[in-house]
Amino acid sequence: MRRRFFVGAALAVLFIAGVGWFAPDAWWAMVVVGPLVGVGVYDVTQRHNTILRNFPVLGHLRYFFEFISPEIQQYFIERHTDGMPLSKNQRNLVDARADGRPATHPFGTEHDLYAPSYEGLRHTMYPVDPPTLPRVRVGGPGCSQPYEASLFNISAMSFGALSSNAIRAMSHGAAQGDFYLNTGEGGLSDHHLAGGGDVVWQIGTAYFGCRTRDGDFDPDAFRERATLPNVKMIELKLSQGAKPGHGGVLPAAKNSEEIAKIRLIEPGTVVRSPPGHRTFSDAEGMLRFVDRLRTLADGKPVGIKLCLGREAEFAELCEAMKRLDLYPDFVTVDGAEGGTGAAPLEFPDAVGIPLEPALSAVDRLLREHGVRDRVRVIASGKILTAVSLLRALCYGADLCNAARAFMLAVGCIQAQRCDTNSCPTGVATQRPDLVKGLVVEQKKDRVTNYHAATLEALRDLLAACGVDDLADLRPDLFLEPNHWRHGRGAT
Repeated sequence: MRRRFFVGAALAVLFIAGVGWFAPDAWWAMVVVGPLVGVGVYDVTQRHNTILRNFPVLGHLRYFFEFISPEIQQYFIERHTDGMPLSKNQRNLVDARADGRPATHPFGTEHDLYAPSYEGLRHTMYPVDPPTLPRVRVGGPGCSQPYEASLFNISAMSFGALSSNAIRAMSHGAAQGDFYLNTGEGGLSDHHLAGGGDVVWQIGTAYFGCRTRDGDFDPDAFRERATLPNVKMIELKLSQGAKPGHGGVLPAAKNSEEIAKIRLIEPGTVVRSPPGHRTFSDAEGMLRFVDRLRTLADGKPVGIKLCLGREAEFAELCEAMKRLDLYPDFVTVDGAEGGTGAAPLEFPDAVGIPLEPALSAVDRLLREHGVRDRVRVIASGKILTAVSLLRALCYGADLCNAARAFMLAVGCIQAQRCDTNSCPTGVATQRPDLVKGLVVEQKKDRVTNYHAATLEALRDLLAACGVDDLADLRPDLFLEPNHWRHGRGAT
């Protein structure tokens, strides 16, 4: 192959040289052929890529089409209902609501309602007026500054994973809509505070923003930020749905001077978050640390976030709460289907319990140990539509968070380049040339619109089901999976 290539290249050069001798205007062809010959020579002499050694020049087409395969899949092959992780219909729904357009769907459902996975809502023959949605008070007796939260909020996303403009658009949008924005474990940045709205500061295993040089927890640095007026709650992250039990990695290329200053780390270095916390290793240690954080934050609510793996461990935590009379003010349950954090494929594909069974287990265990009234439950994990929000409330959540939905609201197109620093919409990148394309003044209104329209749709669903009090919500409001397959009619 290499011999044939060199012979062919030599003949091509001799041919063009001969043509150029008799027809000088033909020398322009070397502009095209010359670089191709150079690429071909490099391809057949390099040693790390077999395809290019065996198929010089042409082999690059394979990698080009592989590079654009997500776009080919999304634009030409994907049907309205089968795109993953979010279908085209779901993405279009968020886009319409964010733009303030009617989010109606013509000509009936595109789903197979007789499929084993169908879970329809049991509506009533006697609908009620759409109820007023309550705010949810978070904060037990140990809190001197309880917080009244919206039913629907922005889940944890760090500056660094997301761009400054994306975070700022969400911050302003949340402030306009009166709901909170979770900072993610990357630290509390000025971008999260830019809109002047409510913020939940998440503390991860690396203690970004409140760490010593050696990576231990720094109480003074924590108190300085936790007592800011905009910080309404503190969330201690144990794990997340995208990668439970796996620490994150901040590449050196993304570790800019600004990000390093926010996270209290050295710029230009690779920073690895450990899989677990240094400050505790059991349920009692965790609860005492939560209580310590609450004191340092002047009585603001402090909770934990986890992706459930072993029910027995959560049962042990509930027992410790009762024995010590120490309680987190909330537990955020992240389903294994959560996914804004990049991780090795094995983790999102095979680790953790999905949201609904995890929510059900957490709610049940809190009730069995008699502590449910002391702890609020927040659901997080692929919540996007009013139906998914309602389902989470039925399975035990008091309120819900969403991440990818709000990414779509600020312009994400599910290009799935979040971990490459080349997000084309400027949402999940730190490249200034891409970030500048995301206009905060325009996208902030989309965030507010999407939030309001989704809660309005929730009100309509509750009315259709005859529910005027969220305390009446139960899982049996939905049909069981395989309901029709089991031969049972509607009840």
